[in-house]
Amino acid sequence: MLAEIAHIGADPRGGYSRPGYGDEDRELREWFVGHAQARGLDVHRDGNGILWAWWRPEGSAGKAIVTGSHLDSVPGGGGYDGPLGVASALAAVDVLRARGTTPSRPLALAVFPEEEGSRFGLACLGSRLMAGAVDPERALALTDREGDTLADAVARDGLDPRHVGLDRAALDDTECFVELHVEQGRGLVDLGRPIAIGASILGHGRWRVVVGGQGNHAGTTLMADRRDPMVAAARLIVAIRDLARGVPDARATVGRIEPVPGGTNVIASRVAFWLDVRHPDDLVTADLVTRIRDAVALIAAEEGCAADVREESLSPTVDFDRALRADLRRALPDTPELGTGAGHDAGVLADAIPTAMLFVRNPTGISHSPEELVEDADAETGADALADVLSALAGPSV
Repeated sequence: MLAEIAHIGADPRGGYSRPGYGDEDRELREWFVGHAQARGLDVHRDGNGILWAWWRPEGSAGKAIVTGSHLDSVPGGGGYDGPLGVASALAAVDVLRARGTTPSRPLALAVFPEEEGSRFGLACLGSRLMAGAVDPERALALTDREGDTLADAVARDGLDPRHVGLDRAALDDTECFVELHVEQGRGLVDLGRPIAIGASILGHGRWRVVVGGQGNHAGTTLMADRRDPMVAAARLIVAIRDLARGVPDARATVGRIEPVPGGTNVIASRVAFWLDVRHPDDLVTADLVTRIRDAVALIAAEEGCAADVREESLSPTVDFDRALRADLRRALPDTPELGTGAGHDAGVLADAIPTAMLFVRNPTGISHSPEELVEDADAETGADALADVLSALAGPSV
């Protein structure tokens, strides 16, 4: 199934660029809908742009067991981050039917939009809207690099912006959500195991830092006369690295920087960069960000610039539901548990419903990169494991 979408959003720089609520997203949705309908599943798209594919066998009752993931990617991302969980959900339905297993509860496959936040800057946007974890007005006002708002994008994509936001009915109809995902690290490689049960997600957030200086001519402005925000930003990025290195288990990353106007022979008038900070202890994260804010103010002033730091998103550390993890351990005995430093829709939904995760081995240990990989045998093992879990959670055959 993944081979069928290998051309969608292929980035000439390498990997895949598949932002949410756009053309690539639409093609990927069509692929999923085609596969879901071929399996006789009832498909609909809700007001937040989440795709739902339902298996409601005759006689099934109760709240739904939900699985799935996302199809969007970071710029230049790998082919498994997100799509593996979606394809595995479809494959798990095939496995259950091949086994002659008919669930006694409704089973739903969900595809969440804009999980990476690569277009509008807010990760897990679809699941945040569904869970009421972000104010709809704030979300609809978010802008992409072209200046289009989320309201503009969803309207062009066939959705009504007035229907974006908390979906209490969907939450009330869901017993639990189990997300299968490629592991974004080397835990399973080091253990020599193909799959693991998710234990926790590091607390993490994103901040936008804007450094303002004086735009000027690169050839006529003496070095002593410059108020160059690019120099301030460069010093800040190094300082952020050094501050994070001094905190055990902390991670701080600047992966995106935008100078304005961005000319080769122009001293920038301002520079924006985006900061990602993560740590298992939310108090440590907050303290590190405070120290980064202090460094931003000091270094910007030393370069004759002004700076502003604004929080874009913040997700606390998540420990997945204990009872649901126990169910997964019973379904998959002797399977190891691993925490992760990567955010997921399952983490966002954890405040609203019981959630759990399965990780599938990535032999490179690399993610958010074209080098991300899953071997075919491990993908099949993951789909079988997901089927085991869904069978256990959905109850005996009817």
